[in-house]
Amino acid sequence: MFRWISENYRTFLWAFALSIAVWVAAVTSADPDETRLLEAPVPVQIIGQDPSLVINSDIPKEVEVTLRAPRSVWNLIDADPQIVQAILDISGLSSGEHSIEVQIQIDARPIQIVSVGPGTITFILETLATQTLSVDLSLAGEPAVGYQVGETSLEPVEIVVAGAQSQVQKVARARVSVDLSGIRQNYDQTLPIEVLDEKGQLVEGITVSPETIHVSMPVSQQGGYRDVAIKVITTGRVASGYRLTDISVFPPVVTVFAGDPQLVSELPGVLETQALDLQNAQEDINTRIALNLPEGISIVGEQTVLIQVGVSPIESSITLASEKVEITGLGTGLSAQVLPLNVDVILSGPLPLLDTLTRQGIRVTVDLTGLLPGTHQVVPKVEVLISDIVVESILPNTIEVVISLNGVPTITPTP
Repeated sequence: MFRWISENYRTFLWAFALSIAVWVAAVTSADPDETRLLEAPVPVQIIGQDPSLVINSDIPKEVEVTLRAPRSVWNLIDADPQIVQAILDISGLSSGEHSIEVQIQIDARPIQIVSVGPGTITFILETLATQTLSVDLSLAGEPAVGYQVGETSLEPVEIVVAGAQSQVQKVARARVSVDLSGIRQNYDQTLPIEVLDEKGQLVEGITVSPETIHVSMPVSQQGGYRDVAIKVITTGRVASGYRLTDISVFPPVVTVFAGDPQLVSELPGVLETQALDLQNAQEDINTRIALNLPEGISIVGEQTVLIQVGVSPIESSITLASEKVEITGLGTGLSAQVLPLNVDVILSGPLPLLDTLTRQGIRVTVDLTGLLPGTHQVVPKVEVLISDIVVESILPNTIEVVISLNGVPTITPTP
């Protein structure tokens, strides 16, 4: 046997290599390799960061990865993209600038990493610094006339900023801004905190704890002032066939003042306007009107109010019966008979326009352009000479037309 093996080992090795090649070819043909770029970029995970250090530079949040793998492995990746992970391991690094290669970890085999973009990430590590600051309140604008603001309350009064030492050193103050323009009620809001440098510019790249602050302040009306609503007084009626759609007043509330606070306190809470005449109005009205003020009472600011009145025509509908049908577009040498000769037309629109509509203002036609001798079903068309009037329906909505050659007798259709 040893002699046979020694004489035939080369043949045995060739046979073994050939069988391996045949197996690999069979596997490859059944599960071919594919080189593809992952459809979604892979998020970069940072591990091993020293808690006393912070990254003070922009780091790509995602990388694009190209892989080569059998189709069966790609099926696993497509079903669960999270099996591909991008790791940036910064364990043991001190402060300063570093360039670290991104590590791609894939929980599937076999697979080959073709490319990673970017493959190396450069960043700066800095010592973590913190600073405690008092919050400054910045007020803008003025309360409404006759109102005053009481003592402001901030909660909390101090905040802590943290970040890279170079950024924290830029921080000069923390500020919260409040706009009091036209305020009439107590102020109670939660506002974001702004962290500024010495030039008043926002400092980026730091965290603020807490990020917001609660601001409250009482707002009260001074003696002798009072807010009252406005009631619009009208006389007359809009024109026949029209209706009121809206009456608005701007501002709806005005501030009044009296040297004697007792006078404003005795007001009923509503001030009437001078009478607005609506007699025979046919269109919208925009005008300014004065108020009827009791003696000793004056208005703070504009002495008139803007009144906007909506006036629109009443919508209705009418039926015009037995409108004659006219023929248009009939070819040369042809004659036509229509059945029926008259139709009913239902129209809708503003009532004043419908009242002025006459039979001369409407035309019903059938267009026979291009039609040959024979019997046809044609839809009539209605033309209304007055705009804003709509044709709702035609009865009947189809007309029978018999076209014949001149001189050739035709059978009159039976109704």
